[in-house]
Amino acid sequence: MTVRARSALVGLLALVLAVAVPSATPAGAATATNNPAFTANVMAPLWVDSSQMATFEAQIQSAKEYGADAVSVDVWWGKVETSDQVFDWSYYDTLFSRIKARGLKIVPILSFHQCGGNVGDTCNFPLPGWIWGKYQDQTLNGVTLDANGLKHRSEQGNHSVETIQGWADGLVSGEYGAFATAFKNRYGTTYANDLQEINVSLGPAGELRYPSYNSHDSGTGYPTRGALQAYSPLAVKSWQTAAVAKYGSLAGVNSAWGTSLTSTTQIQPPSNAGFFFTSGDYRNITYGKDFIDWYNQSLVTHGRTMLDAVAGALGTSFAGVPLGYKIPGVHWAMTNPSYPRAAEVAAGLVQTSIDMNAGATGHGYTKVVSLATQVNTTRQVILHFTCLEMSNEYSSPAYSGAQDLVFWVAQHAQSKGVAIKGENALAGGVATSAGWDNIVNAFDYAPYVGLTVLRVGDVASGLGMSRFASFIARYRQQVTVHYAEPASASGYTLHPWNGLTGDRPMTYEGYLNGRHWWTVTITPNPTFSFCFVSSGGVWDGANRWYPASSTHVYVLPSSTNVAITRP
Repeated sequence: MTVRARSALVGLLALVLAVAVPSATPAGAATATNNPAFTANVMAPLWVDSSQMATFEAQIQSAKEYGADAVSVDVWWGKVETSDQVFDWSYYDTLFSRIKARGLKIVPILSFHQCGGNVGDTCNFPLPGWIWGKYQDQTLNGVTLDANGLKHRSEQGNHSVETIQGWADGLVSGEYGAFATAFKNRYGTTYANDLQEINVSLGPAGELRYPSYNSHDSGTGYPTRGALQAYSPLAVKSWQTAAVAKYGSLAGVNSAWGTSLTSTTQIQPPSNAGFFFTSGDYRNITYGKDFIDWYNQSLVTHGRTMLDAVAGALGTSFAGVPLGYKIPGVHWAMTNPSYPRAAEVAAGLVQTSIDMNAGATGHGYTKVVSLATQVNTTRQVILHFTCLEMSNEYSSPAYSGAQDLVFWVAQHAQSKGVAIKGENALAGGVATSAGWDNIVNAFDYAPYVGLTVLRVGDVASGLGMSRFASFIARYRQQVTVHYAEPASASGYTLHPWNGLTGDRPMTYEGYLNGRHWWTVTITPNPTFSFCFVSSGGVWDGANRWYPASSTHVYVLPSSTNVAITRP
């Protein structure tokens, strides 16, 4: 008989929070310490049309002026590799040059996923059209691929075109390396010193996950449990092989599962996935825990294969530049009494054979976090995690533990020696003070060492800009003061008090925006007062106050206004 999910007594998984999440503290509190690894980045739009380029340049200029370090840019596989081994880099030649010209670093995301179909997607860039037919009729692990052979197949029987399934890596991993090689050949010399990090898209929306809540399946989005994606012939074959390998024989499988299978072909994914979850089989019976372990390990193996392929292709180019990968904050359905933690399970992020309430297991995330330590490279590998702006919402319909996840994953990363950076999951999250308070809370009490804001347009003005600027000042603990001279002099000095002492000689910066500017960088207390004195001993007539508002501030002669962008 074919293995099916069986009845089990459903018990509510006790989500014992191992971390007491502290309340957000005031933005001006001096709780952070100087961390030289701290980075503050902005994410570019998914695509910048020529008509939008001037706006984009103004936005990144503003971000640079108040202290941002780099711009994260999707490098779309489907837009660049127009046919097999034929590449068009013209758009990125322009975009990278505009970013570099403003003194910002670049974080290219080698985007091996489709743009379109996810929250916030404003473009439709499918994977390269030639990829689907290239491997048709080829055989991998005894499976001959048909027209859908590279695609995930869900419990609903639908195929996803957003990414190539990891179970096809034995055929297609060379494609990832080839694209990284082409990127290196194009930019390895001209931008050798301009990349802060190279991120690798490992799944839908650039995240290490299965397309469990994506548009190809109806009714699987937030806040549902999502849908399992393990029903393609390649996935089924992998599951059969893994089960027999674990127990040594089909007889061993039968003994462990309490079944009487007569053929390995009868080892199948859950035939009724809904019952598999609502019955609790996914976390209570051996078959269910074995299946989810394999599902999770397959995702991690896929991530390592892609990261290894990119690292090998880059070789010694962009020396010292880390690799990065992202896992999503699948924060909903965590406390749903019908299927606790099921959305994370369907996305492939957690195991159910281990204690999902324990810090020692990363609350189930240990394998996806530990991936950063397993890549075959001497480069540092950085983990990125989303949903830092969100709060817990344990009640229906969300059953969300977003803030718990932010701490669980970061603390487990720290225990494994993995550097972790954060992102907001939704653009609206940086448009509210509540969202920023949650981000500050995470950086105050968890080991995050960098933030990438989605997207630059959301922090180019208004509350988003002021909060991001003060956030950077809070964690960088350094400020550069720019002063427009009122009259020609051989030098200027910044004179501080009320929190900072010691005159600071300034350096001539240049003629910018119609004025001569002088500058000095200092490590201040959170706030201080200051004025300017010329080399001739002339005070310019105004006293100012630095309120920890930004890492770059700009002051005009005789004005008490301290701006975070250059007037």
